[in-house]
Order: sequence, then structure tokens, then C-alpha cells
Amino acid sequence: MSGGKAHLQENLRESLQNHVRGHGPEAARHDAQPGEAEADIVFETRGVAGLITLQRPKALNALTLPMVEAMHRQLRAWAEDPAVTRVVVRGAGGRAFCAGGDIRRIHALGRAGRLPEVMAFWRAEYCLDACVKTYPKPYIALIEGIVMGGGVGISLHGDVRVAAESYSLAMPETGIGFFPDVGTTYALPRLPGRTGAYLALTGSRIGAGDALAVGLATHAARAADFDAVVARLAEGADIADTLADVAAAPPDSGPLVAERACIDACFGADTVAEVLDRLDRAAAEGSDFAAETAATIRLRSPTSLTIAHAQMRRGAAMRFPEAMRAEYRLCERLMRGRDFYEGVRAVILDKDNRPAWSPATLAEVDAAAITAAFEAGDGEGPRFDGTEGPQP
Repeated sequence: MSGGKAHLQENLRESLQNHVRGHGPEAARHDAQPGEAEADIVFETRGVAGLITLQRPKALNALTLPMVEAMHRQLRAWAEDPAVTRVVVRGAGGRAFCAGGDIRRIHALGRAGRLPEVMAFWRAEYCLDACVKTYPKPYIALIEGIVMGGGVGISLHGDVRVAAESYSLAMPETGIGFFPDVGTTYALPRLPGRTGAYLALTGSRIGAGDALAVGLATHAARAADFDAVVARLAEGADIADTLADVAAAPPDSGPLVAERACIDACFGADTVAEVLDRLDRAAAEGSDFAAETAATIRLRSPTSLTIAHAQMRRGAAMRFPEAMRAEYRLCERLMRGRDFYEGVRAVILDKDNRPAWSPATLAEVDAAAITAAFEAGDGEGPRFDGTEGPQP
């Protein structure tokens, strides 16, 4: 397991290297917005389909603020265009659909005390996620490779999520002193059993088999068929029939299926400490999975774990906008705190993988302050109801 954890940390570091921009082939008809985003995200109208291609392959298609704003603006324009009947989003390069947001820049801005700029990114990203959630036309994500953080936000809330053979999903935020966001407060608690809590606390990666089993992905297809899927959708072909015609054999499942009984028994506990106690008892009875999972959780930020656990306990009863508002309040709290900056330093910047979390133990976490973030606000601030964001 130590090798597996090191591999996950390496993928996390790699996924957040956002300083290199990707460039791709020219589009059939470009609708890209001017400015910084133009080279990083491409919009095309192909027949009746609006096609979005994330074009930062060397940065694993990680999202920048200009990309987020440009994508939101284009989605709103296509929503009002009767000639566009569906939207397709994909990532360039083959290694990743989208590995998240521009964490290095957020870290630098926060360290410099530029909190309004930090929160401008989170607000824009969450507004984009709300746009996807409420989009009035079919929204199809073709997911090849890594999908993390912000990539989950612009795919999971859409109608159709097609997993290629290299699909690899994770919400690894507890490992960098953050929490699973982009609407996963709403989505993960609605997965079968306690699988969402397992993903939220551990940050573990899953493949297409597990994603299909729990509903994170809706279809499977070979990445080699994605171009044909786009072409048929552009011609106006029926979406369900198109995906049925290219459906791949069901991929093998992983721990979410094989260890479901252990996950449900352990991750339904009332506190993170009790989750760990249950895992330790299962490990003592011979479960290697439980032992490895407990060891992984103990590496995570105690504050982040407490937040993620509260998300999973409360999220199933929350409406999507309510969940997004809670995430925004939690985000603002953590951007004013210490663990996020320490986690990014240890995992992304210095790469010593030895974060000094503060507080260092679960018992020291201010649970009341976390609870307050879930309470209803005074009505001010973003609504995250799908109506906000840049105008077309």
C-alpha cells in the first residue's frame, strides 16, 4: 500500500502542475473568447453540437479562471442558440480529461494575502458547476484519463458521463488540507451505501468499473471511439443510440465493489475517529483493505477529514444550491486558515510529503466552526442556482 499511496501523491502533484499551457489543432469553427483562455480552451459548433475541448494537456487540462469564465459564457450562449441541441466536453492529450483547478496560483495568491482574487476563482468555478447542473440541453462529458477536482465538477453534474478505459477519478483534497468540493457535498452522499464517504475521506482513485457501478459514470466506450461519437452527435443522432453502438465491454470493478461490505460497515460511523476505530477492528480481524484505508486516512488533514465527514452526513438532505453555498463558506474559511497552504507546500511545491497539519489531531479540530459553515446564511453572497455568471 505504501507504493500505492506514493503513486496517488505523485499523480496529485502532477495533476496540479499548471504552469505549462497546452495547444491543440485548430477547430472547425471557433467560438473561443479572446484573452488568456483562447489557447487553453476551444469552442466549436459542429452541426447541432457545441464542442468544448480543454487544451492544456501538459497541465493535465487543469482549469484557470479565464478558462472557467470562457466556458461558462459559451455554455450560456449555446443555451440560447436553437441551432445547438447538445453540448459535448472533452480534454485534449489523452492523459487527462481535467485534473482540477490551478492550485499553484490559488496558493500563491492566498500567501500574498490576495483573498478576494482567490475567492473569485472559487466563486466562478462553483457558478460554472451550477450552470452544468441546471443546463437546459443534454450535456455529454467524454472522459479519458484523470478526472479530479474541478474536472469532476464540469462532468459529474451533467446528463451523460462516458468513461474511457483509462478513466481515473479521485477527489484527493483531504491530502492537501482542502475538502471535496465542486458539488460533491450534494453528489457523493447520494452514491450507494457509504461509497461516497470512502471517496471523500480517503481521496482514493477509482477506475471506470467502480465508477459505473456506483453511478459516477453512465456509459463506457473506448477512447478511440470518442471522435466517432462526436461526429454522430454533431449530425443530430440520438444520444442513447450513439452510445449504445460504441458501448465497450464492462470494465473490471475495484474496491468500491469488492470491499463494499467493509466500506458500508466502517464509513457509516458518526465521527471520523469512529470510522478509524471500525477500520482498525476490521484490520485486526484480517482485512488488509481496512488496514490500508486507515493508514491512508491518518495521513490526511484532521480538519479536512472532519469537514468531509460532515459533508457526507449532511449532504444527502441538501439541495444542490444549498450544498454549493456551504462549500463556498467552507472554502472561504480554509483560505483564511493554514492547512491548505501547508498541504500544497508539502505535496505540490516542496514535495517532502510531510505536512504539519494544524491542528494535528482530530480531537483538536473546532467542529463547531465547521458546523456553522453548514448553517443557512443571511441571504447574501452567491446563490449557485445556475442563473449567475458571465453573460454570453
